[in-house]
Amino acid sequence: MSEIDYEKLAEIELQKDEAEDTQSGQDKMFTPPPLEDPELDINHPYYDVARHGIIQLAGDDNSGRKVITFSCCRMPPSHQLNHTRLLEYLKYTLEQYVENDYTVVYFHYGLKSLNKPSLKWLQTAYKEFDRKYKKNLKALYVVHPTNFIKILWNIFKPLISHKFGKKVTYLNHLSDLREHLKYDQLNIPQEVIRHDENLRGKHKGKLPPVVKVPPPRPPLPTQQFGVSLQYIKDKNSGELIPPVMKETVSYLKRKGLQVEGLFRRSASIQTIKDVQKLYNQGKPVNFDDYHDIHVPAVILKTFLRELPQPLLTFECYDPIVGITSVESCLRVTRCKQIIQGLPEHNYVVLKYLICFLHMVSQESIYNRMTASSLACVFGLNLIWPSKGTASLSALVPLNLFTELLIDFYMNIFNSRTVPGEILP
Repeated sequence: MSEIDYEKLAEIELQKDEAEDTQSGQDKMFTPPPLEDPELDINHPYYDVARHGIIQLAGDDNSGRKVITFSCCRMPPSHQLNHTRLLEYLKYTLEQYVENDYTVVYFHYGLKSLNKPSLKWLQTAYKEFDRKYKKNLKALYVVHPTNFIKILWNIFKPLISHKFGKKVTYLNHLSDLREHLKYDQLNIPQEVIRHDENLRGKHKGKLPPVVKVPPPRPPLPTQQFGVSLQYIKDKNSGELIPPVMKETVSYLKRKGLQVEGLFRRSASIQTIKDVQKLYNQGKPVNFDDYHDIHVPAVILKTFLRELPQPLLTFECYDPIVGITSVESCLRVTRCKQIIQGLPEHNYVVLKYLICFLHMVSQESIYNRMTASSLACVFGLNLIWPSKGTASLSALVPLNLFTELLIDFYMNIFNSRTVPGEILP
């Protein structure tokens, strides 16, 4: 079958999908309103595309890799959206992550004849995403695939490498994402949720029952992950630096400072779970047993990410996001002011961590991890909003703030001394 025949067949399948949606009452309003994002500046270089919320940052997957979502239902009709600009914005977004392992979730529902990009655009897009984009993409989840997707796959099969093809996973229901991602961090459009409920209703003849979540169990006395700094301090004889942080930093300082791409790579999900379990049970961990320097690196990031409140605290989120509105020559001073307002315990732990990251950046000629690279990795592990996840537009100030902390460590942390604090 020729490419033209496949394209006609794909259009037919798309029309079938639309007919089914109309019949089920899901296609009442085609044009989605632009997604409200209070942090999106009208001067953003891609404001015309970004305002629709088609592409979003959505937390982490189970390996600690950043997740980017693409929602077709948020795409307006083609005459209202410049698809060339959409491709440029997609590249602009991924550019911030391609140096690290990352994951993409594609929500297919909502792709219509009126808003779909052309086949030529799709071919251009695939060619534009060269090796640097594909190499560190570790998983592409296609949610709610239809026959249209299968036909597209046949069209692109000659272009797609076997290695890339193995990264693609089709998921029929949203619940399937829970196995791979931190589901609660995903900003799933309501239209996609309703579509998922409709599919389940058709499958079972009724809507799925509400799943009862069992009450959380109290943490173990030896718990390290998912509990507050104060809890860990109280259970560890008043030690200010949590054991998991002290041990990972110590190990990485001895054996990882010159490892290329330190903190950029993921590790085995099962290994990370095993190490977390050992720490939570108060058992010793010997990182030499795992023969992978990225295991302690991921454990350190995971520890920070699973704190009930970010190390930089929820109160600091808005002041940190506002760092880009401060004149360049005053930003270090502003960072110092924000840091001085932290609770004493948070300040000590942050200083300990940033001191270590400063050491890592000093070895960037070997490890390729400059302050900017480290900021891209650690920014969202140090600060996030009290509700939901940080938007794409918040990444620039969050990463800039983290970069300043690392680059100007000595200046920012030199004016506050806390009794009993230690450095790596």
